[in-house]
Order: sequence, then C-alpha cells, then structure tokens
Amino acid sequence: MISISDFIHRFQLQLPTHPAHLPSNQRNAAVLLPIICKPEPTLLFTQRSANLRSHAGQIAFPGGTADPEDSSLIATALREAEEEVSLPQDKVQILGQLAPLDSIGGYCVTPVIGLISEPISFQINPVEVANIFEIPLFDALSLPHYRYLDIKRRNRQHRVYFYWHQKHMIWGLTAAIIYRLALQVQKTP
Repeated sequence: MISISDFIHRFQLQLPTHPAHLPSNQRNAAVLLPIICKPEPTLLFTQRSANLRSHAGQIAFPGGTADPEDSSLIATALREAEEEVSLPQDKVQILGQLAPLDSIGGYCVTPVIGLISEPISFQINPVEVANIFEIPLFDALSLPHYRYLDIKRRNRQHRVYFYWHQKHMIWGLTAAIIYRLALQVQKTP
C-alpha cells in the first residue's frame, strides 16, 4: 500500500498552463475522480439514477458534458460534481488530469483528479444520482482486482474492464479510467 503523498508524487501530472478552448466540433465531457483525504483515502463514486436516459443505474464518477460557458474541462468536472453531489468547487484541490478516453456514446471524456479534505458533507441530486459510496483508494488502484472482456462492436475491438467491490460492479469507462490511473501510479519512479 502507498500513502497519499506517494500517490501524489507518482501521479505527476501537469495542469495545462492555461485552459484550452474546447473544439466546437467534438462532444467533450469530463469526470471528477474525488479522492477524499481520510487516514485511509477513499475514492467517491455515484450510482446514476434509474430514470436517466443513458447509463441508468450504472456506477460512475460525478461528471458530464461540457457546457459552452465552461472555461475548461476541469471547470466542467467541478461544475458537474457540484450539481450532482453538492461538492463545493473551492473544496477540491486539482492534482491534474488523465488523457481523454472515448466513450461508447461518442464523447471524449477527460478524467480530472481532485483531492477533498475532510470533513465534507455530500447531498445527492436525486434527478441524476441514486446513491453515493466510497471505496478505499488503494483497493481501487490494485491492478489484480480488474478483469476484462474483449468485445467487437461496430467492427472494432474494445476491451471492457470490470471491477467488483462488495456489492458494486464497476465496469466500462469508469473501470477503464481507474485502471489507467492504477497503471500510472504503479510505475516505479
């Protein structure tokens, strides 16, 4: 197990020097990976509302589509986290971001990593979120916990990752994001 300071050191991502303007011809989205700084750090997840048109009931990170008013994808992730779980933007210390991933829905999704200090109180927006829960960060970053299935969709090969934690199955883009983060921090400095 690594400490939160080791995690930060290994993460070693750089923030853009100035927010890039979002291309108008691309469907951009961002998610926030909220790391709660407890004695044993945790990663906050949401379970999407069963009434949503897409990905209903699935496990996700707070996030969504970039709005034209968003100054950057970091701003998108922070705005969406505030809308979904009432996480005040000024309570998040941004560490950086991972390279964007393409979603099955046609979005280019940028994962943004942020630290949240305790104590913090979350309140879900029931229109978007059915439930929130936390998983120990270092459990989520344990590569042996992941399984994958290679599938063919639209004549292209895709690898779909799966991760079980207690009663929650985390899969698809959310699992792929965590897996990519785990690969990043598992590398020896």
